[in-house]
Amino acid sequence: MPQDVQKKKPSKSKEHLEATVFGHRDRLRQRFLETDGEGMPDYEILEILLFAAIPRRDVKPLAKRLIAHFGSFAAVLAAEPDNLAAVKGVSRNTAALLKAVFVSGKRLLKEEIEDAPILSSWQSLLDYCHVAMAHEKKEQFRILFLNRKNRLIRDEVQQTGTIDHTPVYPREVVKRALELSATAIILVHNHPSGDPTPSNADIEMTREIVKALATVDVVVHDHLIVSSSGHTSFKAMNLL
Repeated sequence: MPQDVQKKKPSKSKEHLEATVFGHRDRLRQRFLETDGEGMPDYEILEILLFAAIPRRDVKPLAKRLIAHFGSFAAVLAAEPDNLAAVKGVSRNTAALLKAVFVSGKRLLKEEIEDAPILSSWQSLLDYCHVAMAHEKKEQFRILFLNRKNRLIRDEVQQTGTIDHTPVYPREVVKRALELSATAIILVHNHPSGDPTPSNADIEMTREIVKALATVDVVVHDHLIVSSSGHTSFKAMNLL
């Protein structure tokens, strides 16, 4: 048996594959940096994110598979880590990276509504609520508590319910508003069905909250319903 055992060299086909993968990555990164991603399809942006977690494999098929599985680029980033890791080719490390990107985006949007009166930053508020809630699989009821200058005091998820119902108690909303010395609030909840149209129960519940808060001089500026397809404003629909 020979004393010197040489390590087996990679086959030419493997070397060629690695060169092809790295070449594709370099070209994709360069195009992204030159254009800020303008005109690039969602799967290519997702590929660039996956480069960091999966260093030596062609990730284009995985990027396309993830978008097909969850339905959209946004839904991939908003997915729970366990659901991401259930997709073939996604490790816990990859799931954590994608979730970190999602959380980073949400924090950036939240900073925009914290630094200015919310009523003058309405589009930023809509963007934040959409990112934070539109792709949730269960209904959440969120309240934004505001001070006299309509600046954000606290952003809280009050309740999490089922796929189509979230119990909300007006007395609890009043109690929390008093605890925070809020003078106004904005109600927000999501519809996992994708249809942001308010139900009769949504309308009745909003009226009860408005009535309860009026007794302590707290104003309800709006009630927003967000979904993957858009949003609805109770104020715009003359429901407040």
